[in-house]
Amino acid sequence: MPAPSVTVRMYDVGFGDAFLTTVKQDGQAWRLLVDCGVHSQGKARPLLDVVHAIISDLTEAAEPGTPPTLDVVVATHHHADHITGFAYDDWEKVRVGEVWVSFVEDESDDDAKTLKSGLARAARSLNTLIGRAAAALNDEARSLALGLAGALALNSLGNDDAMDRLLGRNGKHFLNVPKVRYLPDKFAQLNVIRTAVPGVNVHVLGPSRSPDQLKRMNPPASARWLAMQQALDAGPATDSAGGQRPATPLFDGIYGVTPDEVSHDVGIELVSTLATLNLTTLLDDASELLAAASILERSVNNTSVFFVLDVDGTRLVFVGDSQQGAWEHVLQDPAARALVSDPAFYKIGHHGSHNATPRDYVSNAIGNHGTYAMLPYGKVEQWGDIPNENLLAAFTTMNAHIVRADAPIADARVRVGPGNLWCEITFPGT
Repeated sequence: MPAPSVTVRMYDVGFGDAFLTTVKQDGQAWRLLVDCGVHSQGKARPLLDVVHAIISDLTEAAEPGTPPTLDVVVATHHHADHITGFAYDDWEKVRVGEVWVSFVEDESDDDAKTLKSGLARAARSLNTLIGRAAAALNDEARSLALGLAGALALNSLGNDDAMDRLLGRNGKHFLNVPKVRYLPDKFAQLNVIRTAVPGVNVHVLGPSRSPDQLKRMNPPASARWLAMQQALDAGPATDSAGGQRPATPLFDGIYGVTPDEVSHDVGIELVSTLATLNLTTLLDDASELLAAASILERSVNNTSVFFVLDVDGTRLVFVGDSQQGAWEHVLQDPAARALVSDPAFYKIGHHGSHNATPRDYVSNAIGNHGTYAMLPYGKVEQWGDIPNENLLAAFTTMNAHIVRADAPIADARVRVGPGNLWCEITFPGT
């Protein structure tokens, strides 16, 4: 029997991810879609155009009279630039075998519920604070910082319609309601997933379920912006005209108390602490809010499903947007490190940001064997340091071939679609 081949097609959504991977062997095909989303400020084209292109490609590949089909859909994490495409109802035409999501989406998992609710609460709180601060600012530089903070916080909220479709909730679905896997599984042996193609397996390496790693993903309780949130919950805010308006509540009303109840039920210590907060200064501190939004962004990124697709010895590494903490979990484990070393393919994490691909990985693990590294990227004006030029130079030093979604170049192994809508790499069976 001939060895299987594998093709990875990267769609140019802009600042976002959409990868269709097809494994073929002796007339049999297995298809995996990794993410489908774009950041609101970095679109290369309407996202619906990309959704239509993916479904059209699947329809063309399907047997006559059968629906377009995916064996697996992976939503690496719930950032909007990875899942928003699944909000479109066009997906109701597509049959899906399984959906794989991070274990933090599992509503029956106590660890997941604690982490997910903390991240979602932080994102909502930050959005509220940033909106109030922006209304009170006339400073252009601070307004720019707040705009970036707002974009990060909004992205961290994800997209409810997309996640409902992925998990088969609230009337959203694919053509069918596929099996859902929350990964990695608590049972280690279930994190090696065999596909229908002989010799083709998926090794799920992250995110970590370690309690210490989970704690690192929670927003720090001592952060000053949390004090800002609490103070704003407790009192009125000033509108842009200088008048008083009620604060937008960040928590359900059943948790509130009236002014008369404050000293009795809350205690004089907390009342005194609230009085010491200079809300004008705090709301004007754009850099504080931007730092908080960045911490939140990194925390959600580190919940990414991190996996290796092994096609009869040809290894393809998909990391979502995993950053330093998630990478440490992988690289410090000898077996996991071996799986990500010397890959044929690497999906560059987090669009080439400086803290998403460790120097140790590029210098000591990726190897000097002509790895193809795909960069899903579209320009966002505020993020001039993405992709990081030092990172790209380090890949080049290791003889890696960088394939950019925004400027793909065809070669003996890379094909580019019409209008740069997609580019793809094929690794033939050996």
